[in-house]
Amino acid sequence: MTITGLTSEQLSFWEENGYLIIPDAISQEVVKELVDETAKLLNEFPLEGHPMTKFTTGDGDKHIGDDYFLNSNDKVRFFFEKGLPLHPSSSLLKGAFSSTGELIKPKAKAINKIGHALHTNSPPFAKMTMTPLNRSIAKSLGFRDPNVMQSMIICKQPEIGGAVLSHQDSTFLYTDPPSAVGFWYALEDTTPENGCLSFVPGSHKWAPIKKRLVRLPEGGTGFEDLKEGQANGVREKGGVEREGEGDGFVLGPVKKGSLVLIHGSVLHQSEKNLSPNSRWIYTFHVIEGEYPYDERNWLQPPEGGFSRLNDVELA
Repeated sequence: MTITGLTSEQLSFWEENGYLIIPDAISQEVVKELVDETAKLLNEFPLEGHPMTKFTTGDGDKHIGDDYFLNSNDKVRFFFEKGLPLHPSSSLLKGAFSSTGELIKPKAKAINKIGHALHTNSPPFAKMTMTPLNRSIAKSLGFRDPNVMQSMIICKQPEIGGAVLSHQDSTFLYTDPPSAVGFWYALEDTTPENGCLSFVPGSHKWAPIKKRLVRLPEGGTGFEDLKEGQANGVREKGGVEREGEGDGFVLGPVKKGSLVLIHGSVLHQSEKNLSPNSRWIYTFHVIEGEYPYDERNWLQPPEGGFSRLNDVELA
């Protein structure tokens, strides 16, 4: 069977909205294999010697200076979920850890995400990442040398899975000019109740990348403001200019086996998971290998460089 990439209708939706949902992109047999591998990873990783690094999002997060996080470029590492408020007016936390920092959830139910080199270290995830389909999709999107730079399982645990605030992926995965695209595969059904994605359609056309996450000379990481012209020609619209642009978030619930493509400049987010159901997904990001990727980026290439989708033989 010939793999042809995206249709003209799919490309039109992508170019207009900055994201694309492809139902049944992978078979249910592949989904089961990946779910089984995820469960195995969660149940078998050792707590002994783990620094108990917690993963959150936002400008002020402390985890992004953690060596366990920064040196995960060629490894499979496990990042814990932080607590959630029981109620907006409550100071009590319902999460993986007690107020004194003790783990109070089973470890398999306490992990926020696993990363960042599943595509090279886990055979099932490597097999489904480096495929003719993914190479063909990347080619359809205009990539000349698509590089898989990092990969993650995001667990969105039942009742404690934290919200991911509105963001643009190219802020964290930066090339000059920006080129990141997320390949986001649902391993379970995603719903408004368990924290499905939502997008601001078309925001990739008017929301430039204003900053990037970099390694600081003194250690750790921080955000560096970008100069005008470093955002791939995108200029922010405001006031009257943005009227009619539809800057509200649109929910994107999907069934397991679906692929969601995410433009690196599109604004997207997900809400807390306060439901009894997890929301496991696998995502990897592709960047243009012909664009500069400098030594200041928080995630550095492993020895031998990033994985090249062009090395995959087309069917």
